[in-house]
Amino acid sequence: MPSAASSLCRRRRPRRRSLRASRLGDPRFTSSGLSIADADAFLPHLAKFVSRPRTGAEVEDLLKARLGEGKRGVWWALRTFAPLHHVPTGGPWSFDAPSSFFAARTKLGPESADESVQWLVLRYLQAFGPASVQDFAQFTMLRRSVVRQALQALAGKVEELEGPDGATLFDVPGAPLPAEDTIAPPRLLPMWDSILLAYSDRSRVVPPDYRSLIIRGNGDVLPTLLVDGYVAGVWRPVEGGIEATAFHRLDEEAWKGLAAEADAFLAFLAFLADRERTVYRRYAHWWTKGCRAPKSAYSQADYREQQGGGIPLVRRVTRLAADMSIS
Repeated sequence: MPSAASSLCRRRRPRRRSLRASRLGDPRFTSSGLSIADADAFLPHLAKFVSRPRTGAEVEDLLKARLGEGKRGVWWALRTFAPLHHVPTGGPWSFDAPSSFFAARTKLGPESADESVQWLVLRYLQAFGPASVQDFAQFTMLRRSVVRQALQALAGKVEELEGPDGATLFDVPGAPLPAEDTIAPPRLLPMWDSILLAYSDRSRVVPPDYRSLIIRGNGDVLPTLLVDGYVAGVWRPVEGGIEATAFHRLDEEAWKGLAAEADAFLAFLAFLADRERTVYRRYAHWWTKGCRAPKSAYSQADYREQQGGGIPLVRRVTRLAADMSIS
């Protein structure tokens, strides 16, 4: 079985070229006045410097000493594709400790880039199949021609399926395929949950009207309510419970299911209380500033009163104005 480090290298190999090009061609890097050759020349110095864990601030100081002032975009670019690992600094589920970086010790093996793409395709399909060429290309930032070539090379190791709209989907043989009428229970999805990011056509899970509500302009993806397999609102931990806001009216059974999910999550938070008292608190500004909501949006207010105090975590929905403040 391959080590975690070697698996990381196999995942990064096919993406490294795409990530490198996207970062070194971005104005945040080019505005520094440095060339791609300058960035490549700096990598050995960076690798030597992070032979022990270093914070981002320490790396910025190194950049300033070697390259001069006004080069912030350089570190933004390099930390994406340079051979670095994030080092745990604050214990499990800790959000406030500054990130630390450490040079990756595992070197890329003799495998070809083509073999690495094939390996990555199989790993992706094991997690998210059935999926299309477009889905995998978006998730990995690889060109579709590269993806098609990998799928052709994997003949016999992947199978083709027909999607609801006639599109060709791919999956690993023997993967479970639930029946169309399988019930999808209510769920509280965390921030950046992969099911919301794994597909080019996100309408499979995210109704188009709600996409701009949960995916912010900087790429943050809010914690969401999943009802009947689709995003139906957002949630956040608050003192003594879970606060939920639905984007459309939910029936009593859906709220009860969400309350049960919240109950289980609170038990988990109690386990983490000495490490992180309020998960996602660093993203509280998204709720403070509010967001535009569709006219059918509802908030969780006074549900406890309607239910006679029976469900303390999620409360009755009431209609809000078009400008909804999630609070």
